[in-house]
Amino acid sequence: MKKFMLVAMVVLVAVGFAAAQTYTDGNGLKGLDILGAHNNGGRGCAGCHAPHSGAAGGGGNAVTGGAKDLLSGDNALFGQEIGPLFGQSLTFGQDGNGGAGYVEALPNNNDAYTTRTEELRGIMMCLACHDGVIAKGQMMQGVSWEQSHNLLPTGIYGPNGIPTLLGNDNGNGNLSKYGNDHPVGTAATLGALRLVSNPPKSSDALAVTISGGVITNIVPQSATYTAFAANYGYPSIAGSPWEWGFALPEGDTVAADAFMTCTTCHNQHVMYIYQGPSNASHTGPKMTGTKIGTGTYPTYFFVNAPYNPGAGNNDPAKAASTTQFCRQCHTGEQNEVYGVNNVATQF
Repeated sequence: MKKFMLVAMVVLVAVGFAAAQTYTDGNGLKGLDILGAHNNGGRGCAGCHAPHSGAAGGGGNAVTGGAKDLLSGDNALFGQEIGPLFGQSLTFGQDGNGGAGYVEALPNNNDAYTTRTEELRGIMMCLACHDGVIAKGQMMQGVSWEQSHNLLPTGIYGPNGIPTLLGNDNGNGNLSKYGNDHPVGTAATLGALRLVSNPPKSSDALAVTISGGVITNIVPQSATYTAFAANYGYPSIAGSPWEWGFALPEGDTVAADAFMTCTTCHNQHVMYIYQGPSNASHTGPKMTGTKIGTGTYPTYFFVNAPYNPGAGNNDPAKAASTTQFCRQCHTGEQNEVYGVNNVATQF
């Protein structure tokens, strides 16, 4: 009996130790299912993509009296109810854009499925679960899955829950409820970020090629952004293997109008691994002249780029990947802008 108790105690200690580990241990990635939180408590892919009957097949999530999506499931077999989002106007980044914030007027049900599919797939489908107003009380608990499973780096995040619902607070008097959230939508553009001018200039950070109304290539252009790309890359701007990170409005051919979506920064299908688009066997975005051309990197929170707070920042000759991630768009904070071109990235 004593021997059994000792073995049981050792097993419990081992389980507790394993639960506290992060995704990387210095020797590679641990054996976790890449879909992570988006396994939806066991419902799996069907939690978002109902194979039959759209939102009805997925159980729906519309508030009482909310509008219904008559085309539910017609795009990506999406199985959550997005009807209440149609026509909503959301103000993100309340203190940005001269204090006006970045207003995203979501499309109605006809536009969403015809001329504004990028907003449908890249914003509205995400908000159907993550907006915290319409989707509040859905399958989500409203707290980071990684945090609740003790998978975050020890000592970096505090004890309070990291929220996963965006519009669930008013934040500093923000009446829109989204004002303390990062901008997405047709106002959050490459032009607003001053990465691309209209018309394009040789001094622009990026050169964007558009063909047939879609982005077909993005490459660093300025000397400073080229140097930054060599030290980190531009993975979120380059996007996922199947599409570019920024989206063009339907029929638009102006690169400065390319706008950010939720899926610019997040890859909803892979929670803790980033693999560069150039590794994709099929055609799609590729990054040239960049640190991240091949290879696999750790990331957290479904971030579509190397983003590893667990790597630390104890080498002054290297910048944290979490910092470099933001510098892809916030170029004024790049080391390279100040002539510091030899700071590599701690991945």
